Amino acid sequence: MICPEPSALQELVRDLHRQATPWLPSGLGSRLQWTAPVLPAPGDSEPVVVSTRRLDQLLELRRGDFTVTVQAGLPLAALQGALTEANQWLAVDWPWGSGPGGEASGSVGGLVARGLAGGLRQRHLGVRDQLIGISVVRADGTIAKAGGQVVKNVAGYDLMRLLCGSWGSLGLITELTLRTLPRPRQRGGLLVQGNAETLEPWRQLCLGAALQPQRLDWWSPALVGEDQPALLLALASISGTALNSQLQQLAAAARDQGLPVKPLPADELEALESRGWGADAEPGGQGDGWLLQLGVLPAQAVSLLADLERLGLACSLAAGRGLGLAWAPGPSLSAEQVQQLRSRCQALGGELIVLRQPQPTGSAAIPAWVDSPARPWIEAVKREFDPLQQLARGRLPGVQA
Repeated sequence: MICPEPSALQELVRDLHRQATPWLPSGLGSRLQWTAPVLPAPGDSEPVVVSTRRLDQLLELRRGDFTVTVQAGLPLAALQGALTEANQWLAVDWPWGSGPGGEASGSVGGLVARGLAGGLRQRHLGVRDQLIGISVVRADGTIAKAGGQVVKNVAGYDLMRLLCGSWGSLGLITELTLRTLPRPRQRGGLLVQGNAETLEPWRQLCLGAALQPQRLDWWSPALVGEDQPALLLALASISGTALNSQLQQLAAAARDQGLPVKPLPADELEALESRGWGADAEPGGQGDGWLLQLGVLPAQAVSLLADLERLGLACSLAAGRGLGLAWAPGPSLSAEQVQQLRSRCQALGGELIVLRQPQPTGSAAIPAWVDSPARPWIEAVKREFDPLQQLARGRLPGVQA
């Protein structure tokens, strides 16, 4: 891993381009093994990794505008800590494997490059929707910028959304401007457990309630630690009266359906939420187990939960969006079962992405992605950004390696 000083980064990338050396853009390197393996240069055993570890400054916090500009190597935990002092926050979930307090969350640039979103997407959308400005070093060393430093920017080609979720295949992100929000004054929640078919009407009731859920996640039985799934509800409001009234109404509706309800004060809710992002997993999401990103139509989540229960997968799935993560130790799940689960997700109108697997290389490995219908367009964009195919060789979202 090469960790250049900010002043030397552009020239380093130019040298790699002149030599046509393959390399992998990286933040802090905490999740380099996720998704498809990156191919090294011929004759090398490992790819060259260029890290933004030394680009770790918070450049400007505009409190009145609720925006912040940071270098891409700034740890996410450090950014959230600085925003807390300003009574603000970046409305995104900790990445899986971040630990109870987000201490192993990696960099802000890595968060954007992966483009993954958790249950907070229900109310606050994903990280791509918090992004309002970006700087990137292209494969030839050219510095490109898009967006700006204010929430409203002029219309045009949205380069930011293209880079969000690109997994380092289009360039090295160096600087970001993000939208922040005031920290919620009041938070509370409910954990409601029962049969999935019985929980489904209550899920619909929560989504249609006057106070929009901040989070509403399906939890598989393996994650709950019981023999039935559950729904984890989180609400936030500036008014404690409105919050408590909504929680009481939804709790009463659940009890009327015969569902056990556990009220969750703010501290208990926060502690329970951490289980949904793998707080007990190895820091940085390392290890030799399975980690899968699942997506189905929200109305089909009940059908998917039955498959997850049968396989014994721990899973947290955003109930209003149909997106989530599932994980299991390596020996407990076979590659064939994962392939069958992928087919099942596709049949339910969604997809499955393999973020981590016990054997990431070799003939027995499962492709991280299956080919997207837009594969020709994806490859055309890749050629425009990286004509020598230097960046993250073998790792291109939507293209089966």
